[in-house]
Amino acid sequence: MSGDLFTSRLEGPAPEVDISKDLSKRGLIVAPVIIALGGVIWKGDGAWSAGYGILIVLANFLLAAAIIATAARISLGMMLGGVLFGYLIRLGLIFLAVWLVKDAGWISLPALGATILVTHLGLLVWELKYVALSLAYPGLKPSDPR
Repeated sequence: MSGDLFTSRLEGPAPEVDISKDLSKRGLIVAPVIIALGGVIWKGDGAWSAGYGILIVLANFLLAAAIIATAARISLGMMLGGVLFGYLIRLGLIFLAVWLVKDAGWISLPALGATILVTHLGLLVWELKYVALSLAYPGLKPSDPR
């Protein structure tokens, strides 16, 4: 019986994809402010670094959702593995993205680090307002028809 649980697949909508798209949309809305703030604090290099950091964060959210949605359609066991190992792979990709540009002339590592940290946490906290924490409406809250 427990074998059936791990070999079952999830059919139907993938709320994680909707949430990551919504997170990305909000990230693009605040991107000019974050880039301008990086430019004010760290000058031109800070602005470029903030833009690069935002791209890293948005790619991370979209990749996480894609891994979960794809793995869930295979089996729940695969989804569990995708969540765990996908997290480790995505951390490695973030490290690689930073490592590749660490010595570039246009990069400000403090600006990049601050952008990655603040943007990840800020978008997740902002998204809490729009996520329905209910099994009746998994994913985003239904829109109010008013």
